Amino acid sequence: MISEKLQQAFNEQINKELFSEYLYLAMKNFFEELNLPGFVNWFDVQMQEERAHAMGLYSYLLQRGGKVTFEAIDKPVVTGTCPLSVFEQTLAHEEFVTSRINALTDTADEDRDRAAVSFLDWYIKEQVEEEDNVRKIIATLKLIGDDKKALLMLDKDLATRTFVAPVIG
Repeated sequence: MISEKLQQAFNEQINKELFSEYLYLAMKNFFEELNLPGFVNWFDVQMQEERAHAMGLYSYLLQRGGKVTFEAIDKPVVTGTCPLSVFEQTLAHEEFVTSRINALTDTADEDRDRAAVSFLDWYIKEQVEEEDNVRKIIATLKLIGDDKKALLMLDKDLATRTFVAPVIG
């Protein structure tokens, strides 16, 4: 049985993952308005990944005999005004999610819940990948600068991204 403290921490992370999905929907909409379908696709895949992450936590919590509770999801705000600044906001958000996954893992470790620590290892590795992917796009956007042709080439590249359902845990 999972402790009450760890159950609460899992529920908080489920909320954070669902907020991430909602935030990426808002970012997807930002790129819809710019008519950049590749960027739209990238954020659509990102949304699907965040939903999968939330559902992985949801399933695990139920599997451990925990109770899932739902709280309100905050309104997403896109602060970026151009592709680069939106991706900088994305990186900041992913770094925040990483800090929350680390805090959840710390709680599992404090509870000496080895099953939860082992399960969360996948999320820790996933966050390293998430941050790296966003950093690479930021680096490319910085190289592109104001070159519209290069931006359209990146857009075409981002259009090739596909969602592959992760095997979590």
